[in-house]
Amino acid sequence: MAPQYTATVTGTAKSPTRLDVQIRDFSVTIDEPASLGGDDTGPNPVELVLSGLAGCLNITTHMVARERGIEVRSLSVTATGSLNPQRLMGRPTQDRAGFQGIRLEIDVDADATPEEIDALLVAAEERCCVADNLMNATPVSVVRAGAPASAA
Repeated sequence: MAPQYTATVTGTAKSPTRLDVQIRDFSVTIDEPASLGGDDTGPNPVELVLSGLAGCLNITTHMVARERGIEVRSLSVTATGSLNPQRLMGRPTQDRAGFQGIRLEIDVDADATPEEIDALLVAAEERCCVADNLMNATPVSVVRAGAPASAA
């Protein structure tokens, strides 16, 4: 069996909208902008999802390029997602709570043809762990800390 990588983060609420998160040796503050009731002390959770997706696609694009002998001179990623906050706010809506869709625009300067870059991006998307979690159902369970394992 292949070795597993397990990621764990721990957060402590500092206010109803702010969570200070410890990720390995890094500290991140998550908050909402003032327009959504926060103090704007950090990115909000959905911005971090977009950031995680952009970061993962950066990694996988460079990895696949290296495997294919393509030199990437520069790469930039713009990730955009829109959602209706009504469900989050407890208001009736037919819309889901999450993004209605996510668009990533990746600008790659490489020693490759446009067709090779398109194929590179397709392969990177297929191998990106974060994209996989967003495109496929991933079981999520929320349990009270200290609850018996059977409650998970």
